[in-house]
Amino acid sequence: MRIAITGGTGFVGSHLIELALAEGHRINALTRRPQAPQEGLTWIHGALDAPESLAALCAGCDAVIHVAGVINGSAHDFHQGNVVGTEAIIAAAAGAGVERFVHVSSLSAREPSLSAYGRSKLESEEPVIAIGRGWTIIRPPAIYGPRDREMLDLFRFARRGVLPLPPGGRISVIHVQDLCCLLLACIHNPLAEGRLFEPDDGREDGWTPVEFARAIGRAVGRRVLALPMPKALLMAGVRIDKAIRGEKAKLTRDRVNYFCHPDWVAAPHARPPADLWLPHVPTEDGLAATARWYQAQGWF
Repeated sequence: MRIAITGGTGFVGSHLIELALAEGHRINALTRRPQAPQEGLTWIHGALDAPESLAALCAGCDAVIHVAGVINGSAHDFHQGNVVGTEAIIAAAAGAGVERFVHVSSLSAREPSLSAYGRSKLESEEPVIAIGRGWTIIRPPAIYGPRDREMLDLFRFARRGVLPLPPGGRISVIHVQDLCCLLLACIHNPLAEGRLFEPDDGREDGWTPVEFARAIGRAVGRRVLALPMPKALLMAGVRIDKAIRGEKAKLTRDRVNYFCHPDWVAAPHARPPADLWLPHVPTEDGLAATARWYQAQGWF
């Protein structure tokens, strides 16, 4: 198939392109900056707010996988990138006669009142559902793997032997390779049409933050002191991170609200059917491989 991919220069998108090419698909991928040429891959210069580039991206394609999104910024940034951007790529796909549309949302869409990001992801799903047919929505939990910068700080803290954590609750996680396998499975399998899925690593009832912290510790070869922290203290950390890293701060008010919610476990009724997809990367192995990649790249 020929697949149009947004977000192809990012963490998930770059893995998705590699896997799609390995499976023999041909790719049109959106980019803002010049990219190295690669067989089977056509880079389309443009952005979600440039309709002519989206038309070129979707031309001749059998499916669109919409990965691009805004994960840091203001409520306005989230709305423009995640809602308006999704509407724009849907319009381009419809104009090109594309019959399959796979949309990467977020588990945070389950609780839109907690964060502007989660609200924007829920709102981004509405125009997808309005397509009427041929759509699939994926709400991944926390995604990890090589090239990821969102969980990098957790690995860095673990290497120091102490890892600050939310006060409690449970979470699901997924390795980026497993997520990409699901995205590709959804473009041709009728079991995925008109469905919203919440995939995970297959761990029943997910992980407590302490369990996951200790797993990261094992991945970096350290015994980790896991420190659950009250929400008020995490909110104080928001101001500190802002003062240190400015606009690049990872700990935001939105994220504290998200982290402190007690249930971020993929719902059993929303997991993809086994005939469509199953996770294959054991999380302990995936975390260890991610740690080795960070080490090799000098990210620690």
